[in-house]
Amino acid sequence: MIRILATALLALCLTASGAFATSIDELVIVDGLWYERFTDVPFTGEVDEGRHRGTIKNGTRVGPWVAYYVDGRLWYKGAYKSGKQEGPWVAYWENGRLRYKGTYKNDRKEGPWLWYNEDGTKSSPTATYRNGEKVSD
Repeated sequence: MIRILATALLALCLTASGAFATSIDELVIVDGLWYERFTDVPFTGEVDEGRHRGTIKNGTRVGPWVAYYVDGRLWYKGAYKSGKQEGPWVAYWENGRLRYKGTYKNDRKEGPWLWYNEDGTKSSPTATYRNGEKVSD
């Protein structure tokens, strides 16, 4: 009997502490905030199952995020600040070659951006952005 109660108590503690990661597939976006399905409280916790990995706090993405293709190859990596893309971002084609790289500031492209074709050649000239607006090639 004590063994059963101890097991149940341990399971309850682990669940309540958020010891288990959540899959992005278990979350939904409502009015720009992430929620666990069938709840009305914005989600806070780690997304560390499946193809997406990162942190959500009070319904918004924060800190570093990465995503992977089905075969496990890196798809993209970057960071969020208060739910907005911030800092350097890179993305890769399924074959592992660089797809694009650039920087975000407050969810807008900022500075030089480079794009590449699947074969590794540049797909277009470098473009420079200010506040998300293209200012030069």
